[in-house]
Amino acid sequence: MSATEISGPEYHAVALQVSVKGVNRCKDRASSRARINENLQRIGEYTTTAASFLKFFYGTPLRLVGLPEYAVTGFPMKESPAEWRDRACLEQNGPEYEQLGRIAQQNNLYLSGNVYEIDPHFPELYFQTCFIIGPNGNVILRYRRLTSCFEPTPHDVWDKYIDVYGPESIFPVAKTEIGNLGTIASEEILYPEITRCVAMRGAEVLLHPTSEPGSAELTIKEVCRRARAIENQIFVVSSNTATIDDIPIPAYTCSAMSKIVDFNGHILAEAAQGGEAFNSNAVIDIGALRRTRRRTAMANVMSRQPFQIYADSYARFRFHEGNFLLRDGKVIEPPNRDTFRKRQEANIERLVKAGLL
Repeated sequence: MSATEISGPEYHAVALQVSVKGVNRCKDRASSRARINENLQRIGEYTTTAASFLKFFYGTPLRLVGLPEYAVTGFPMKESPAEWRDRACLEQNGPEYEQLGRIAQQNNLYLSGNVYEIDPHFPELYFQTCFIIGPNGNVILRYRRLTSCFEPTPHDVWDKYIDVYGPESIFPVAKTEIGNLGTIASEEILYPEITRCVAMRGAEVLLHPTSEPGSAELTIKEVCRRARAIENQIFVVSSNTATIDDIPIPAYTCSAMSKIVDFNGHILAEAAQGGEAFNSNAVIDIGALRRTRRRTAMANVMSRQPFQIYADSYARFRFHEGNFLLRDGKVIEPPNRDTFRKRQEANIERLVKAGLL
């Protein structure tokens, strides 16, 4: 079959720019769960309205909605790991996921977002998790953030995590009727290898929940967002917070710039600063992407990548070691966030002594 004969689904996607009311000032578990429910209710209302509006205005169905980073809780500040697990973390089959599942099911769409989540295999920790829920209301993809300055990741308990979930759990891709979907978290857009590993597994659309400062100038994440789209020939649906409310940081510090970028690095739609919005919506043409990927051309960069020549360098150089939170095969709870800072300081010292920095 020639490239010109390749077809694929075409539909609307929305990078939903929504405000988050943080749970940090909630006094107990009951009040924090009530706030989480409030955030979920607002997400549900906006999603339903967006689906109706876009169908009426454009005539194309809304099949994909991306939510911002930690869209239902905000992020931990002074809380201990135990406090944050209790106040803000979702259970894998808990009521919050059920509520998100109903939103997807009632609107016949795929819903992606980012939450803090507890895992029965690692009760001492929590993971920042990106999810995709299908139109049937079930979670079809769960990706745990792999890089973080102050939070535990699968890399910190790498040997046990691989034993439990297997290597294919690390960069999951959901193959669906609207295309192959992958996701990464926020700052991970700065790491080209993470997006590349997702794209290598066939991803056509990258969901990127983020919470980042908006600016009229090019930010580092914005540069990388476009670069990841181009170098991997992939759509990027990047959803930013509108505001983060009721925390001791100005609400609009992380705001605006929710957008959809096509596989040529062109911005198809973008939300401005000023509050909540679903005007960062655009048509995702998977057929056009597939035709581009199958053309014989200099611009078809993914088909020309000699991955094997990079493998030796990655295998030889150890910058950031894993298993930081494993001791004799057992998981330990990080005593405080400063522990992660000290680890980075030790990494830098080690690399300087080795002449690598």
